Amino acid sequence: MKQLMLGNKAFARGLYEAGCSFVSSYPGTPSTEITEEAVKYEEIYCEWAPNEKVAMEAVFGASLAGVRAFCGMKHVGLNVAADPLYTMSYTGVHAGIVIGVADDPGMHSSQNEQDSRHHAIAAKVPMLEPSDSAETLEFVKLAFELSEKFDTPFLVKMCTRIAHSQSVVETSERVCPPVKPYEKNIAKNVMMPGNAIRRHPVIEERTKAIREWAETSDINKVEYGDKTIGIITSSTSYQYVKEVFGEDVSVLKLGMVNPLPEKLIRDFASNVTRLIVVEEGDPIIEEHCKALGLKCDGKNELPLCGEFSQNIIAEALGGELHEGRSLDVEIPVRPPIMCAGCPHRGIFYTLNKNKCVVMGDIGCYTLGAVAPLSAMDMTLCMGASVSAVHGFNKALGSEGEKKSVGIIGDSTFMHSGMTGLANIAYNESNSTVIILDNSITGMTGHQQNPTTGYNIKGDPAGKIDLEALCRAMGINRVVVVDPYDLKECDRVIKEELAAEEPSVIIARRPCALLKYVKHNTPLEVNTDKCTGCKSCMRIGCPAISMKDGKACVDKTLCVGCDVCTQMCGFGAFERKE
Repeated sequence: MKQLMLGNKAFARGLYEAGCSFVSSYPGTPSTEITEEAVKYEEIYCEWAPNEKVAMEAVFGASLAGVRAFCGMKHVGLNVAADPLYTMSYTGVHAGIVIGVADDPGMHSSQNEQDSRHHAIAAKVPMLEPSDSAETLEFVKLAFELSEKFDTPFLVKMCTRIAHSQSVVETSERVCPPVKPYEKNIAKNVMMPGNAIRRHPVIEERTKAIREWAETSDINKVEYGDKTIGIITSSTSYQYVKEVFGEDVSVLKLGMVNPLPEKLIRDFASNVTRLIVVEEGDPIIEEHCKALGLKCDGKNELPLCGEFSQNIIAEALGGELHEGRSLDVEIPVRPPIMCAGCPHRGIFYTLNKNKCVVMGDIGCYTLGAVAPLSAMDMTLCMGASVSAVHGFNKALGSEGEKKSVGIIGDSTFMHSGMTGLANIAYNESNSTVIILDNSITGMTGHQQNPTTGYNIKGDPAGKIDLEALCRAMGINRVVVVDPYDLKECDRVIKEELAAEEPSVIIARRPCALLKYVKHNTPLEVNTDKCTGCKSCMRIGCPAISMKDGKACVDKTLCVGCDVCTQMCGFGAFERKE
């Protein structure tokens, strides 16, 4: 049956049709929907793991047990999972393992623009890269077959445009291979030095065998047109090249981007006059071509940073520009901002008011750095806020301790914050950590986590008690506040910063967008009382604006959180039942 599918949905369909039985992932845009779609198949066990490292290790265990397994993550998540990945390359697999990683060229929702192909090369793990939804489905199925054929985990690299665009796919029935009986194999699976040193040559021979397979496989396709220009490309870039040039150029489309073929590329190059490599991210294919002794253009013509587009390629390589391929420059910019009623807003307002140095973290609360709140000094990676505030305070002593906090979300704390807090307790820095507990994983679209009490299907599950956990880790001062209560937030933050020992503040209020949250009646502005002082504008609430010199509330956005009423000294915000 043919149907239109998002790339991520097609990925999940590929898992289903390939007989995958175990999925463990951590949500991260643009990869999240793969697992959210996979859980809809009753035949597949799915879970959200606390982080990507745990997910990959769980998948390795499932493979040892004899079932096909998958874990998904975004590009920066692969950094977290790199530890098991690099050694899994040595152990190989029992049943097939596929790892989905989604890159984010243009950094639409990410803190860097790293190219995951580097991990594939360094880990000596093969990587496939589909260019549309149909290929995504087929490549996932193929990756499981090749994983078992070559005894290796297989990476399938997505990117924002492939993950979140739609194209036609043709589905088929699920074919579930029998469970492979567990076999104890210490030499293969116990990676102590004496065993690992014997596995390394095996991995090098495996890479050669996979490269030889790829030389003749139709996963890499040659499409000859005009041979004046020959373009080597992959993924989204292939779609842009075909849209710009059609049959006016010859194309070598690479579906396997690690290991890269050699003979196939040399043969293609010998048949064209000018060779050009078109690839988003780093010049990995280009450098491979040059290492083969081929003369080619690439990053000397095309950007190293950001996403490509049809017009970028057309302008760089002499194609025809089309107005229909570009956005209207008059479209107003819509900067990201915390939602109306976001529980994080009160905490960031208070931190800004107290001129605190705020070590930030990864989540929707990173928007606390944006004006007018402007209450974040650093964001690095998952969990870094807790470790960084410790280092900041150890370096500055009391000068830093009385004004600095680390701030982290509940899901991020479970992901990578606990070890940082253990460091604070163990090495005794007088640091204050604020856990923003909004009862969900917010930024990636409301996924459950170990603190919510529900699993990926919404069924009751084990629930971590944050207060008890922090105390068990050696933090004696643990206090819970309601971030809607500005006076209480101000009092507690001042009190904990003044304390002479480590402390944790848990700011607890569920995300305003959760369906079960019941909101108050929207507020209105009494224009007779409003003086136009704009104090209410300092919280950056999208429901509040100025009109004719007076504050104005958009009732379609306001959730009646009352934070603005606490800021107005004139009682201008009123609620009419």
